[in-house]
Parts: sequence; structure tokens; C-alpha cells
Amino acid sequence: MTVDVSTKIGRLELSNPVLLASGTCGYGAELADLLDLGAVGGIVVKGISLEPRMGNPPPRVIETPCGLLNAIGLENVGVEAFIQKKLPWLRKVDTRVIVNILGNSVSDYAQIAARLDGISGIDALEVNISCPNVKHGGVAFGTDAEAAAKVTRAVRAATALPVIVKLSPNVTDITVIARAVEDAGADAISLINTLLGMKIDIFRGVPFLANTFGGLSGPAIMPVALRMVWQTVRAVDIPVIGIGGITTWQHAVEFLMAGACAVEVGTATLVKPSASEEIAAGIRNFMQQQGIDRVSQLRISA
Repeated sequence: MTVDVSTKIGRLELSNPVLLASGTCGYGAELADLLDLGAVGGIVVKGISLEPRMGNPPPRVIETPCGLLNAIGLENVGVEAFIQKKLPWLRKVDTRVIVNILGNSVSDYAQIAARLDGISGIDALEVNISCPNVKHGGVAFGTDAEAAAKVTRAVRAATALPVIVKLSPNVTDITVIARAVEDAGADAISLINTLLGMKIDIFRGVPFLANTFGGLSGPAIMPVALRMVWQTVRAVDIPVIGIGGITTWQHAVEFLMAGACAVEVGTATLVKPSASEEIAAGIRNFMQQQGIDRVSQLRISA
């Protein structure tokens, strides 16, 4: 049986519903010898800021039960170096390229979106609103509906590219934020970003991470992510991309059944670089076995 595993995120078409998640695949080239990048629907590159960032001091990664804590600090080369040094290689890859963008002010987001607008080889922007709003005491944009909407409107006004807003799970009601960014012009939503956590070295009596807190990812957060995707899909009318703890094709199918149009694979790539390729193949095989023609038909009713 022939099945169609292509999917759409608004006007962005993907050959299959599996994306490499930002922060876990670098700028793509790092994984080129470890999997067939053309076998995934797209790459969401490492978050890009206006200026280069050094990130947090080490240690900044620690394994936890069924997960990973990281406090990388959004280290990246900056938008100009990305365009000049990273994007030329990405243009040669036969898959979609989505650029994750970040900033400490609404102006930062607008400027980077404008700089990337019209640049060949970029298919969409993913807006990381888990960053601290430095003008308002460092509270993350994604934890306040009004702030999230302001960032979304600014990016939407600055670019003709599809705008995907990545939501933080560190909120009381994810649907409030989701509706706010939808109303502000987002073409799609991706969720979830990492959960805030920490780990203590009991022999030294200090937190393991130099930053004290870090983002928890990996299989431990999958049920939380799945719940939030289910809620968000039923709260908005724009496409939703599921992220969080996806390590197998079975996990991916759960998110697609919850209503996600696509999924992003992150921490699993750090454990097994070919995980996303295998997940994409697994989804196809499952659809063939179950007699399901299209990805959208996987969605189950509430």
C-alpha cells in the first residue's frame, strides 16, 4: 500500500512529519555523516540571535533519570555569521530549513526576522519565546500572553516567511498563550520547550549546573508535552507541531494522533543520531500496516 506521509504547516510543505529540533542538531552539518538529512521533513537549526553568544559557563549539561538537563545559554554564532558561514551548506541539503530565532527584547526579534526575510534557503522561522525579557525583569516572553503576542506581531510584521511560535511549558494554562500568539498572527505553534529543573551534587553540596537551573528534556517530559499538545490543538485553529521526549515512532504517532501535524525530535538525536530517520520510517510503516492514507488521518477525535 502506498501512503502519503507529506504534511503541511500552514503553507510550508514537508515531505514527512519529522523535524530535527533546534538545539540538538547544531546547524545541520554536524549530523551530515550520521544520518540522511534528506530522510527527515526538515531541520530546525540552533537558535540564532542578532549578535554571537558565548552561552553559560560549564558545567551546563547533566543527565537525569529518563532525561537531560541543559543550561547551554543559547550559544550561537549570530545572524550574520549564520548567513555567511552556515546557510550556504544548508542550501545543499534536500530538506526544509527552519531557523529558530531568539532575543532579549521585542526589537531583537523584529530585527533578526527582518534580516532573514528573503534570504535564499530559509523556509520558515521558529520563534523561541522562552527567552528572558530583559526590559521587564527577565521574565520569559512565553510566560506572559501579552508579551508573547507582542513578539509574534513584531516578527509577523517583519517577515513574509511562515512564523512558528515555540511555546514554553512553564505556565499555568498553555492555551492562553497559544490563543494569544494565534491572534497576533502566528502561522503555527510548536510545543513544548524544556521544563525548568535542577540537580544537586550531594557530595559537593552545590547544584550540578553552573547556572543552577536548566531545561529538562527527554522521555521524562513526554506525557506533559503530549497533554499540552492535545490541549493546544483543541484551543487554536492553526497547525501545531509536537515536541518533547519523542524517542520512538510510537511516541511520534501518539503526538500525531493528538492532533499535531508534525513532530520535532531533539534529545533522542543526542543519544542516537539516526533516531529521527528511524522515526520517519516507522511512521510510514505504521500507516501502511493500519491502512491509513495520509498523516492527517491519524488524528483522533476528542
